[in-house]
Amino acid sequence: MMTKKEQRLRRSRQTRQRIAKQNIARLTVFRSNTHIYASVISEDGARVLASASTVEKDVREQLGAAGKGANVDAASLIGKRIAEKAKAAGVEKVAFDRAGFAYHGRVKALAEAAREAGLQF
Repeated sequence: MMTKKEQRLRRSRQTRQRIAKQNIARLTVFRSNTHIYASVISEDGARVLASASTVEKDVREQLGAAGKGANVDAASLIGKRIAEKAKAAGVEKVAFDRAGFAYHGRVKALAEAAREAGLQF
């Protein structure tokens, strides 16, 4: 029997292969129970061009004393930040890699916020 993590990684494999063929930077998302992380990875997968997460000090201050990184508001804040950082790094178009997570809730909120902030995918 596969663990929950193995199942998620199995689901993500196909997406990664499809994105690799597109030859475009990818925006990957990882969510844990307490935080959400996003990074823009170069076309060849060799470099992280931009990253944002709810563990960053200034993000935690914005979210308040508890530093709640596990809600939709936090996710949309990270979506906005990753879009700004990606544009600063000269990336306009990305492929969205949800890494086997369902496109729902926090993952969806992050994606929509990044789109609104001007990232194309």
